[in-house]
Amino acid sequence: MRQIVLDTETTGKEISLGNRVVEIGCIEMIDRRITEQRFHSYLNPGRDSEAGALAVHGLTTEFLRDKPLFISIADEFLNFITGATLIIHNAVFDLAFLDYELQLTNKNYKQIVRYCQVLDTLPLARQLHPGQRNSLDALCKRYEIDNSKRDKHSSLLDAELLAHVYLAMTGGQPNLFDDENPIIHHFHAPERKKTAVNGDKLPIIFATVEECIAHEQYLSNLSKTAGSCLWVSAELQESQ
Repeated sequence: MRQIVLDTETTGKEISLGNRVVEIGCIEMIDRRITEQRFHSYLNPGRDSEAGALAVHGLTTEFLRDKPLFISIADEFLNFITGATLIIHNAVFDLAFLDYELQLTNKNYKQIVRYCQVLDTLPLARQLHPGQRNSLDALCKRYEIDNSKRDKHSSLLDAELLAHVYLAMTGGQPNLFDDENPIIHHFHAPERKKTAVNGDKLPIIFATVEECIAHEQYLSNLSKTAGSCLWVSAELQESQ
């Protein structure tokens, strides 16, 4: 089972304002073990970052000026992720920007979801920790994962942190001496019971991860069509 943990940094939050991707970081996992395989690239977005985004990632226009354009790394990036399951925190945001970058190349690229499956750790974290903050920093603290080096957002560092968070959320590392039987988790929503006024037990059925991903994709399409989506903006603020 090949999984790719992915994170991006951008010049701002809204695609409708012409914001672009400035960094892509990917960490490979095979059978839930982090490998040495990485994909990482800074990108020249052809514009300045918004003040808020610059404060988050610190990638200045001067630093990015001599970095490659997205079109020059698109094939290498797609070759790295194709056939894997992408693990992304708040996937609707990253996928929207990556699809936008692919569209801007004017080549016959498809949407990212046509190349690989996607697992969004944000709805997964919400199911496991309802009513709590589920940003990457909050999850690192909850699962006692050292994020002390994260003074600025960095795609490769954030992808590595998310890989450890994902493994912790879904049961940790498999037995290192049991190579023939890797642990593979299939996520199904828990059914919780709530007492009704008359004392009966009422089932509360939570959406599955797959349904949450479909929901996030719907919001992404809605945001592209309408230019913005308040729900997406609210989710983005929670995930940061």
